[in-house]
Amino acid sequence: MPVSYTALYRKYRSQTFDDLVGQEHIIRTLRQAVDQGKISHAYLFTGPRGTGKTSTARLLAKALNCTDGPMSSPPEDDPICVEIAQGSCMDVIEMDAASESGVDNIRRAVVDASSYQPAYCRYKIFIIDEVHDLSASAFDALLKTIEEPPPHVVFILATTELQKVPPTIRSRCQRYEFHRGSLENLVSRLQFVAESEGVEIEQAALTALARMADGGYRDALTLLEQAILTAEGPITLNQVYEQLGLIAADEVDRLLEALMAKDIAEIHAKLDEVFRRGRDAEAVVESLTYRLADLTRTLFGVESKGGKDVTQEAAAEAMARRLGMDRILFYRAAMAQFLASVGHVTLPRHWIESEMVRLAMSPVPSSTTPRHAPEMEAEVRRERPAALRQDLKPARNPEPEVKAAVVTPREEPKPEPETHAQPEPEPEAQPEVAPVATGRTLEQAQEIWRRVVAHWSEKNDKARAWLAGTELVRINGNEWTVEFPKVITLQRYMEKPKAVAAVEETAREWAKSVIMFQYESRSEGGPEADITPIVPTRAVESVFEGDQLVEEIQREFGRSES
Repeated sequence: MPVSYTALYRKYRSQTFDDLVGQEHIIRTLRQAVDQGKISHAYLFTGPRGTGKTSTARLLAKALNCTDGPMSSPPEDDPICVEIAQGSCMDVIEMDAASESGVDNIRRAVVDASSYQPAYCRYKIFIIDEVHDLSASAFDALLKTIEEPPPHVVFILATTELQKVPPTIRSRCQRYEFHRGSLENLVSRLQFVAESEGVEIEQAALTALARMADGGYRDALTLLEQAILTAEGPITLNQVYEQLGLIAADEVDRLLEALMAKDIAEIHAKLDEVFRRGRDAEAVVESLTYRLADLTRTLFGVESKGGKDVTQEAAAEAMARRLGMDRILFYRAAMAQFLASVGHVTLPRHWIESEMVRLAMSPVPSSTTPRHAPEMEAEVRRERPAALRQDLKPARNPEPEVKAAVVTPREEPKPEPETHAQPEPEPEAQPEVAPVATGRTLEQAQEIWRRVVAHWSEKNDKARAWLAGTELVRINGNEWTVEFPKVITLQRYMEKPKAVAAVEETAREWAKSVIMFQYESRSEGGPEADITPIVPTRAVESVFEGDQLVEEIQREFGRSES
């Protein structure tokens, strides 16, 4: 007869409030509410997956329904608590809204059932997981009961997507935000489980597993369980890398050295070697991202509380020194863009090869270039000498049709031979136009943006309306900041992510460099109004060219009227 096996995340599910890790702010509040008898009729637990929402719901049900309760620390051997832990308590009803999302399910399982008294417990408790998956009519049916519940009913709703829960439901619940587990807490939990299971595992391997779990305790235990089943002895870092599909740190270092040396042949050779072992483009980007994060901490002397994910600290320190701060930060910014793009490409292997070559050939910006505050930048632009503006010529555009798209001719500058005669102006004469990563000045970058706006404005009427009045106001390294004249215009523009990505990609192609965009809007209070910062968009790789790119932005903005 086969012996039943229990998954680690179920075997080590928290059975008391003391066992719950990383959610102390919630546990403290719930304990006080139970001890003081201030029990709400509805709770809403929200947060990422695997952070303890359902476990906390069961713990709260135990605290409310235990034999001698309500009490915040009920005995584990209490008969009712045992039933709740096993999922067999008649008065604690758990349902998954993802599979029971219809209005009939809610009426039968919740609305009708809530009208009856508990069978033998103090409260009839309804735990509805993934509540955001309920249909609109199901939420309507649930609303009346949550609004005026019977005194013996308590609702505990759990969701990973709070924005999908109607405000009418949210406003009637006490809301608790569950946080992602810190690396330190995840490593500590994994180490406890490994020791309890009698498993030997390297500290660096624990850190790698915890990092891949992305703050989820359930995900971390699932990864540990897989590592235990895969290994034939002590679990090593290399075994974990094989399991996760990542690349070892020394291999990543060799790829970074090839990038730094601009050795295109070596870059292709390293990528071919990685692909032959079954890794994909996403694994390359993720491995580089994690390694660069470790090198950043090493370079700045930041000690990770969960342990370092490096095979040798000396090798990491040497690699960090060779790359330097500017190059590490530049590569990390590029990896952030690659992560946003890798899932959308048709041929990821060829795409990552071309992007790596482009990254290797891109000049690295200097972090010593001063970055002005918005108001300082505006003042510098207003006071910029005319001679400096005349000395800046717009960048040549590789796209032939762009010349016809320029709709605003520039005024003929007045000749000032004294300025042009200076081969090397003093540093203080033009602090705001120092060359950036692309080798361009602010005005040259502004000319590229104006041509991009003119190009898309000619293609589409809505693009013209939304991009009208925009201005490239700052460049800092490979980061361009674009200002919109009105908040509402920017908001409507950002609601079309594919169109935004198409416009950004045009700018990248014409600038021939890796650029990250940030957007700001100027309030309607005049030129001196405050700037409202907007979260930067995620870069999306270019999958449209020529007419296909035009068709894509037309689908996003809507076709122009004839």
